[in-house]
Amino acid sequence: MEARRRLPDRVDSACCAGPAPAGLGRGVAEFNAGRYFEAHETLEALWLAEPGDRRLLYQGILQVGVGLYHLRRGNYRGGVNVLGYGLDKLGRLPGRCLGVDVAGLRAAATDCRERAIMLGPDGLAAFDWALTPTIALEA
Repeated sequence: MEARRRLPDRVDSACCAGPAPAGLGRGVAEFNAGRYFEAHETLEALWLAEPGDRRLLYQGILQVGVGLYHLRRGNYRGGVNVLGYGLDKLGRLPGRCLGVDVAGLRAAATDCRERAIMLGPDGLAAFDWALTPTIALEA
C-alpha cells in the first residue's frame, strides 16, 4: 500500500509561478458554470499528473466543487466536510497561484460553508445558490 503524502504547511510562492496548464482554464470554466462533476474530472487529471505542491491547488478546487455538488444534492454532512478539506488545501497556498485568485476563492468558499452550517441539515433548501463561489483566473 502506498504511503500517504504529507501535506506541506505552506507552499512557497515560487511553486505557483509560471504558466498554468491548459486544463486548468477548462476546469475553472466548468467549476464556474456549476458543472462540478466535469470540473472534478478535469482537475483530477491535472492533480494526478502533478508531482509537486501545485497539486494542492488542483485538489483544493476539486474538493470545493465536490462539496458544493454534495450540498446541491442535499448531502449536508458530505458538503460541509468536503468543503472543509478543500479549504484546508487552499489555505496552504499563497493568495494567487498559477493565475488563480486563491484568496478570493477561499473567502467565498468559507462564506458558503458557514452559511450551510448555519442552515443545518434540514435547512439546505433555503441555501442561496446565487452566492456560490466562482474562480477568478488571470490569462
